[in-house]
Amino acid sequence: MPRVTKKFSRRNFLRLAATAAAVGPFFTFSESAFAAHKTLKIAKWAHFLPEFDAWFEGMARDWGQHHNTHVTVDELSIESVYAQAKAEIKAGKGHDILMFPWPPAEFQQYVIDHGEIYNAAAMGYGSIPQIALRSTLNLKTKKYFAFADSWIPNPLLFFEDAWLASRMPAGPLTYDTLRVGGQQVREKTSLPCGLAFTPTLEGNITTHTLLYAFNGPLINVRNRIEVTSPTVGALNFAKLLYEQAGTPDQLTWGPGGNVEAMLAGKVSCTLNGIGLLRRAEKQNPDLAKKIMVAPPLLGSYGVTGYPQVTNCSAVWNFSPNQDAAKRFLADMIGNSRTIYEKSLGCNFPAYPKTVPNLIVRLEKDAQAFPPDKYYALKDALHWTPNLGAPNFSTPTFMEAFNTFVIPRMFARAIKGEAAPMDAAHAAEAEIKQIAEKWKDV
Repeated sequence: MPRVTKKFSRRNFLRLAATAAAVGPFFTFSESAFAAHKTLKIAKWAHFLPEFDAWFEGMARDWGQHHNTHVTVDELSIESVYAQAKAEIKAGKGHDILMFPWPPAEFQQYVIDHGEIYNAAAMGYGSIPQIALRSTLNLKTKKYFAFADSWIPNPLLFFEDAWLASRMPAGPLTYDTLRVGGQQVREKTSLPCGLAFTPTLEGNITTHTLLYAFNGPLINVRNRIEVTSPTVGALNFAKLLYEQAGTPDQLTWGPGGNVEAMLAGKVSCTLNGIGLLRRAEKQNPDLAKKIMVAPPLLGSYGVTGYPQVTNCSAVWNFSPNQDAAKRFLADMIGNSRTIYEKSLGCNFPAYPKTVPNLIVRLEKDAQAFPPDKYYALKDALHWTPNLGAPNFSTPTFMEAFNTFVIPRMFARAIKGEAAPMDAAHAAEAEIKQIAEKWKDV
């Protein structure tokens, strides 16, 4: 697996040093802050592309050498991040930085205020981007409970030849055409629709996106928890989609199940980040040529889809190395362009000016066929709201997210275990119980 080279690292840090000299120091440290050799412990969610993690480890070690700090990096499966965070909080020790794949609003009582890091980034890269602001700010306390540096869009990926069978070579554009066209595709090619409905990251993002697209989130724009007719409409749609165009696998997939199904050519489409397609380009180029990228489907809010990942780094308030942790995260913004490149375009920068030629890159990708395949992501920033939209990422929303309330609601309705209205009210009651815990936070 590729590692960052010494030559690249020196050039990168010289550039960072020049930026710091131009805008002033990021933080004011005590004289002894970096006088003694320190250790900085980082835990991060394991990327969908292992080669990105290899680069990140090398970059972190090089950063440590320049700051008299021994840096360790542990990769955690996405499924284990939540439990790891709770274990470290219970122990009152662990890593200095934990990088979450979603906003860690539930853990805000145990982290520092990351506003200082955002202020440091603002000196070189502008004000806080909306997706970062809405993903990491508690509106009541005005505390930033994490620092968001990048995010991964979640477009529609589909097999062009399969959808050509239903006379939709550009794929479905709306949820109705997904259902009607998906039924035709399954009848003519035996390939079912591959949206995930399981209690996994993929199922979570898909079902929350469906609710949002139908204007039916259980936590509405007034921050009230209630079932509406659009909520039930989203459940009725999912049940019809499953019956007319789906597969039983949609209700049994484990983590990444929809990805593996697409890579095996067993489904006609799915919602997922382009890490799926990057894997196909490496493992099966002929298959990759058949997979196309499109924006999310048109819904009540227009074209919209929650991000597959929002990279949110949190520094624990019990960390003994908070100064080093803050410096590392602030410096990481200077690496945004390389993060985009090493993730093969998966990780979009939270600060757009760090990758100013992103649109040009999307127009002509060296690995894609055709080269402009990824140009469908050009407006991703505009069609990607924060998790929790139409509100900020709140503790109530994120606890419901991490306990899979919404995928379980969809599964009950789809399987016929409960009428859609009853499934929705059961989820409503569950979220209200969660909200009671957080009413004073």
